[in-house]
Amino acid sequence: MRTLCSSTLIGEFFVIGFAGLVAMKDDSLTTSTVWWVCGVAMVLSVLLCGTLTRPGGVQLGWALQIGLILSGFFVPVMYFLGAVFAVLWWCSVHYGRRVDEIKARWAASNAAAQGSAGPDAA
Repeated sequence: MRTLCSSTLIGEFFVIGFAGLVAMKDDSLTTSTVWWVCGVAMVLSVLLCGTLTRPGGVQLGWALQIGLILSGFFVPVMYFLGAVFAVLWWCSVHYGRRVDEIKARWAASNAAAQGSAGPDAA
């Protein structure tokens, strides 16, 4: 799960940066405000890569997805991109957990097969 989710978060890092460049063209937003908000979101997306396996890591990722969708109020294309990344996040979490379960079953079956062979098998 960690690999898939981290890939999604790193992709969001770049999308947030590009959205900041687009948001700078809005006259109602100051450049410093845009880069403070984008900078915090970009740092959060990278830090979340390290906290995915800890309690609450996936939930913080969902919070980032909601923030990405809500950024569409300032950069309208972010409604679409936020929704796309929310779907990618769901897929990363869902299928990542399935891959982890399959790996765990495979490791358990290999351990059982090696354990049944015993030390005299060689």
